[in-house]
Amino acid sequence: VQLVESGGGLVQPGGSLRLSCAATGFTFTNYAMRWYRQAPGKRRELVASIPSTLSSAYGSSIYYVDSVKGRFVISRDNGKNTVYLQMNSLTPEDTALYYCNAFPVPQPDYWGQGTQVTVSS
Repeated sequence: VQLVESGGGLVQPGGSLRLSCAATGFTFTNYAMRWYRQAPGKRRELVASIPSTLSSAYGSSIYYVDSVKGRFVISRDNGKNTVYLQMNSLTPEDTALYYCNAFPVPQPDYWGQGTQVTVSS
């Protein structure tokens, strides 16, 4: 399993970023994909989740933590084995290291390197 996150950076409050996560080593379409974040001194937090193709067919829906609803959009491209997180109207509270992972986790205790998002003026 390999997960490679990218797209982070420094952005001013109110700005936007689009994160990408390229996944290999498992059957991407069979798994839900999730974005998490971890701010300094805080626990890792689930930000958004998008169901697998099969789960979508049975009515599973996308999940967002309340603090990002209406601002973030998760999407996936099964042809590219990639999941995205479009982040708009960013605030300093969104500053964190952002990770993706599949669910259920295909390889226990494995996480990618993450991508740093810093929102600051």
